[in-house]
Amino acid sequence: LLVAISFYFGMLSGMGLSSSAGDGPLPPAASVVPPDPPAAPAAPASPEEGRADPAVRPRSDPLKVLHNAKMRYVRGLGRVRKTEFLSKFDYGWPSDASRAGAGDAEGLVIYHSDAAVPSEGTRKGEAAAEERGEGEGALPPLFGAEDATERCDVVNVVAVGEAKAGEKKCTVLLGQYESHHVARWMRMDEGRKGKGRAGLPPFQHVSRGQMANGNDRFHPPQMKDIQNHWENLRTYLKTFDDMTERLEKILHGMLGKPDGTRNPVVVLTSNMGQSTLLVNFVCHAKSKGFNLGNVLVFATDVPTMNIAQGLGLHVFYDETIFADMPEKEAARYGDRAFTAMMFAKVACVQLVNYLGYDVLFQDVDIVWYRDPLPFFAAPAALDHDVLFQDDGARSLRYAPYSANSGFYYVRHNERTRYLFVSLLYFGDVILATKSHQQALIALLSEQSSLFGLRVKILDADEFPGGHAYHRKKDLMRKIARGETSPWLFHMSWTNNKDNKLLFMRQMGQWHVKDQCVDKGATDLLQKGKDGEAKPTVEEYVEKCCSAEALVTCHYRDKPSTIPCNHSPPIDKGRPSFWK
Repeated sequence: LLVAISFYFGMLSGMGLSSSAGDGPLPPAASVVPPDPPAAPAAPASPEEGRADPAVRPRSDPLKVLHNAKMRYVRGLGRVRKTEFLSKFDYGWPSDASRAGAGDAEGLVIYHSDAAVPSEGTRKGEAAAEERGEGEGALPPLFGAEDATERCDVVNVVAVGEAKAGEKKCTVLLGQYESHHVARWMRMDEGRKGKGRAGLPPFQHVSRGQMANGNDRFHPPQMKDIQNHWENLRTYLKTFDDMTERLEKILHGMLGKPDGTRNPVVVLTSNMGQSTLLVNFVCHAKSKGFNLGNVLVFATDVPTMNIAQGLGLHVFYDETIFADMPEKEAARYGDRAFTAMMFAKVACVQLVNYLGYDVLFQDVDIVWYRDPLPFFAAPAALDHDVLFQDDGARSLRYAPYSANSGFYYVRHNERTRYLFVSLLYFGDVILATKSHQQALIALLSEQSSLFGLRVKILDADEFPGGHAYHRKKDLMRKIARGETSPWLFHMSWTNNKDNKLLFMRQMGQWHVKDQCVDKGATDLLQKGKDGEAKPTVEEYVEKCCSAEALVTCHYRDKPSTIPCNHSPPIDKGRPSFWK
């Protein structure tokens, strides 16, 4: 028994399934379809045959229309509210509840067999009676999520993106050998002679990353990417046993052996260029009184290892696999330094997860308002294998999850173990796309379908990041005023470290004293209070960390905890954040 559900706004009228104005209520659309009538003699072909008038709508039972068109896989139709349905069938997709009209969105339910159609009692109930045709063109009945699926043994859910302005997008459902992927076709002119119907370019089978402007977000890695990946992987596998032996001793000293009690390891990775952000995470956490005993830093160079140890953190460093990592921070998203650090981000999670531990991975440009670990231990989060911060981007290459790869929780099990082994093997794709985020989301989508990996995207307002900082001014004002307390803040969606520091300073998230910024952090490790002995952890923290936020204004058009009206805008012509 099968149900396919497509979420829509006005989808029924667009498909021609509603009646014309003046029609009376149609028979219950969720009822069983009658058998085919005897075939009528074929009518002579008309010059206009095949040209449908978009203004014409069928004036009979839509199920009869569909069935007479030989759509034998459609035995009933219904509707269900999207929000209620997703609360029952949580596939982990990000919420769009804040979008206009999202609260009224509905799903179209297609029943593929008579036995799957809701019972007669349910159809006659309140849900089936509501909005059955009074003023709405005789839509299929609206059910609650429980009633809509009461007789289904299998529920297939298909997410169909809304068409953008001017976009001409269609979806075809076929009775066919079942597929768990979407076959995608697009009109693409690549110099073919035939231009198709009415002078249009012909349809071509394309990847899910193909865009109308000709860019393809998913293309096979080039030979140089494949060979570079093989070289990295060869080195990694050659040293794997030695690394895991040394790492296991560190983890046992931190948390003991993994015993299923879900005591997670908080994993960060940093090079010298990003180390100031690592210091700020520690200083901010200490100002809140958080225990950092389960934090493990994967340092990719010796100076960063020394800084992390100076702050009293557990550190892992391997000069073999991190030998070619840049010490300098990335100048922008996707540049050479940024891409090189992606390998470290993959390796650190794969290693800890492989050894049997749950992992909370986070970038260093994060501050905690509340200790997030209790959230992931709560019953509501335990049903999911991996939980990701919502990136906020709804671009094609991040569909369907838009998972931010800079903050996520991983429960150790056979599904997540293979997920990160697969990501390790996917290194050539990471090199080709210049980000492990795109490669990771592709694996989430595939392995959720293939292995039942349970993915969850976290609430964007409870775990905000750069998308909120640049796009959600109302939320940022509430955070700045202390009217809401999210779990953390992630300064993503920002071009480089310099801007991150400025934004965090004016948001009251900065706790690093000037003398400890960048190279100053390593200089202070060489001398104690009297300029002789190496400082203790307490002395080093005292020299580097401010208990109070160090707030300074930089841009009037960006969120801040204090009015910055006299500062210049970073984006020309933008008004002040505080009006």
